[in-house]
Amino acid sequence: MKVSEITEILDNWMPISIAEDFDNVGLIVGDLNSEVKNILVTLDTTQNVVDEALDKDCNLIVSYHPIIFNDLKKITTDSGYVQKSIIKAVKNNISVYAIHTSLDNHPEGISYFLSKKIGLKNTSILIPKTNEKINLKIGMGIKGELIEPMEETDFFDLLKNKLELKYLRHSLTLNKLISKVSIVVGSGSFAIKNSLDSDMDAFITSDLKYHNFYEADNKAVLVDIGHYESENHIKLIIKEFLNKKLPNFTILLSKENINPVNYY
Repeated sequence: MKVSEITEILDNWMPISIAEDFDNVGLIVGDLNSEVKNILVTLDTTQNVVDEALDKDCNLIVSYHPIIFNDLKKITTDSGYVQKSIIKAVKNNISVYAIHTSLDNHPEGISYFLSKKIGLKNTSILIPKTNEKINLKIGMGIKGELIEPMEETDFFDLLKNKLELKYLRHSLTLNKLISKVSIVVGSGSFAIKNSLDSDMDAFITSDLKYHNFYEADNKAVLVDIGHYESENHIKLIIKEFLNKKLPNFTILLSKENINPVNYY
């Protein structure tokens, strides 16, 4: 099967047309006519991940984040990890496909899957969007309800248990039950107001800055679970989808792509 055939399958699942305008999704590196041997699924396409693809005889990497996001002025071996990864991939005929905000905007995308991991019901899109290119209700984030209301500390314990978190950060607790919860996986400070306007009891996201926590305004609890931690589950979702669509292919999860943030 050619790269072009697999990219078509991926696009039918998470359409490129629903990605954000600023994003860079689809086939970023590679030859559409290359025959695919094995597939490696990852969050980020780093040099280590390209080396892993070589070691495991995978010539297609399906990545959540795009390896090329900002404009590149040059691609040389004395540049940063992005350029070095691209050079290594091209030299070894490894194609790289990114899904990113196509998966963010899809109604059953990355925030939806996280909502299922923590047990939300009656879910809907937090920030609906319109897209005339496709007949699909799309948007950023998910909101829903816990099966049973719970105390704030019990809610934190639930997140740590279900998402395998060592730490989380949160705004001032309000001594009220948590029932209605919203989620924006990844960097989601832009959605704080949307969550408050939707009368949520808690908002789960990552990359909140110091002053973002004040934006809770004693109306909800803001919970920062970490960027990697919020997205790590998506590798399994991509792998499960590809296993169903491509049962004759070997599809592997990257073991080299780990959290770049360390704690002491």
